[in-house]
Amino acid sequence: MRVLLCLVIFSLCLLNPAYAADRPAATAHAADVAAIEKVVEQFKAAIIARDGKTLGLLFLQDHDSWLSVADEAAWVKVKALRPQARKVVPSSWKKFTEFVQNEKRPIEERFYNVRIDTNGAVAAVWFDFDFLIDDKVTNRGSESWQMVRSDDGWKISSMLFSMGD
Repeated sequence: MRVLLCLVIFSLCLLNPAYAADRPAATAHAADVAAIEKVVEQFKAAIIARDGKTLGLLFLQDHDSWLSVADEAAWVKVKALRPQARKVVPSSWKKFTEFVQNEKRPIEERFYNVRIDTNGAVAAVWFDFDFLIDDKVTNRGSESWQMVRSDDGWKISSMLFSMGD
């Protein structure tokens, strides 16, 4: 029994340094996660305020990767109405900021289950969302941002989102 107890204690001692070694990396990027969370909040606020200029400043200016992808349920409906429709549709953050700036009705994007992963140089942000126009959900799905830490702080370099009901 003593031997078993000693083995358990010894095993726990071996595991503790491995856990401790992972801890500094997590806390070292806490400031980056906080800065990225701030970008998320600025993004949401700029949409509500219909502030396309501020929204545009959150993106990496010389890069433009933006794709929407119909989820399976939406795709069946879209394809039935428009057989020539594409499942993956490219666009740009510039077109989105123009839409936000020019939309007359109230708009909002609500984020749920936001997850951020970063090493301090690049980051991935993933969340579920509802997009509302005039207080009605017009799209919902999942969204992913790839972000980079530029000279001007964290910027969105690309965006993917699903289009669903």
